Amino acid sequence: MFARDKRIGPYTYVYLVENVREEGRTKQRIIANLGRKEVVVARGDLDRLARSTSLSFEGRGGAELGRRGHSKDNRPDLHQMIVGLVMDQDGRPLCCELWPGNTADVTTLLPVVDRLRARFSVGRICVVADRGMISAQSIAALEERKLEYVLGVRERSSAEVRNTVIDDQTPFVPLVVPRVSGELTELEAKQVKIGNRRYIVCRNLAEARRDAAQRGAILDGLRAKLAQGDKALVGNSGFRRYLKTVSAKHFAVDETRVAEDARFDGLYVLRTNTKLTPLQVMLRYRDLLRVEQLFRQAKAVLATRPIYHSSDMAIRGHVFCSFLALLLVKELEDRLHRHNIAAEWDDILRDLDRLQEIELEQDGKRFLLRTPTTGVAGKLFQAVGVALPPNLRELPLSTPQPAA
Repeated sequence: MFARDKRIGPYTYVYLVENVREEGRTKQRIIANLGRKEVVVARGDLDRLARSTSLSFEGRGGAELGRRGHSKDNRPDLHQMIVGLVMDQDGRPLCCELWPGNTADVTTLLPVVDRLRARFSVGRICVVADRGMISAQSIAALEERKLEYVLGVRERSSAEVRNTVIDDQTPFVPLVVPRVSGELTELEAKQVKIGNRRYIVCRNLAEARRDAAQRGAILDGLRAKLAQGDKALVGNSGFRRYLKTVSAKHFAVDETRVAEDARFDGLYVLRTNTKLTPLQVMLRYRDLLRVEQLFRQAKAVLATRPIYHSSDMAIRGHVFCSFLALLLVKELEDRLHRHNIAAEWDDILRDLDRLQEIELEQDGKRFLLRTPTTGVAGKLFQAVGVALPPNLRELPLSTPQPAA
């Protein structure tokens, strides 16, 4: 059993699938839809792409940047580089950093922070990082520099969090966040302090219900497999997490493991040294999703890949052009928001692509004909304060140039 991404329209969804044999062929069978990838990532169920990601390219790549490493493009056969994006508190891109493709995320964090303070004369920095980008040494270094931080915690592997923090009886504080679609995201958070360590326990109620439903579906499938015989479970790691051995050759559902798994439904835990309220800490951490969305735009909508350049300088220029495009994307998003215009990027690109001008000649006259605006195109031009030219304009006749 393993997770697999699938893009449907403007969104990427994560599915839990397993390989099965049917009629002598191996096929992939979907067990459960885990939901939109950005939600799954926020829960901490997958390795996150926030703040940095990898970009693979064809050929050997640059002399320094081109290295093989953990590929987030799922292309371990290609050389790659690591790209980091730095944003301000409003989600506006500030700068991008590039490292060789075999660089670990955790080693990039502190040097970037030090350069930011010097480059932008930043007096106060709050480092927000997911659980895959942090270590005990990094926490000590952040505190030594007197930096504020909001860090994701490995809630399942940390004994203190698993046995003490999650079981704390402090009541949650609820928060409802409206979405562009009009739906509401129901969240809740609370603070738990152990010594000088401050934890924020967060829960997404919709995801908690989904986790419970998906576990129920998996258990139904598990019990059906058990009825067919224990051999049907061999090699299925997804089922094994809920099993116990009752004899040398037989398994049964381990209800203790099932109850333990239910404790983490819709839940993620943060560690912080800030003075922000629990809800503010949770929202600050959720800003990492904005970075994830920007990376997806850079890779897909902005077509950062494929990269065919061979020199480090050309590769850096290629990525910088994508960074400038992200900056324009953010500016357009802000202007659309100020005009209360909600639009998906696929719709924006489609409607702008349909807007064209053609030149034609008729009866000795030249005209410039503009196609009508469709969808959100007209509202886009209004939001940025650009006046569209008339649908039909007459052009002066070109004067033939005398022969040389």
